[in-house]
Amino acid sequence: MTIIKRIYDFYHDGFASMTVGRSLWLIILIKLAIIFLVLKIFFFPDFLSSKSRETGASEASLVKSELLNRSTR
Repeated sequence: MTIIKRIYDFYHDGFASMTVGRSLWLIILIKLAIIFLVLKIFFFPDFLSSKSRETGASEASLVKSELLNRSTR
């Protein structure tokens, strides 16, 4: 149990004494959030919600057809 407390104290003291590091961590977190939001919106569209409303097919059959269509390309 003492090793966990020592590790926690090490990181707590390190982050508490930061001055410039806090703003750098904030910039890093903002950049990561923007990157992941852009990736999700543009590269991972929601196929199930748009196609299931159009055709009325079940989600399982839509996933199956998408996987088969992509594997034959």
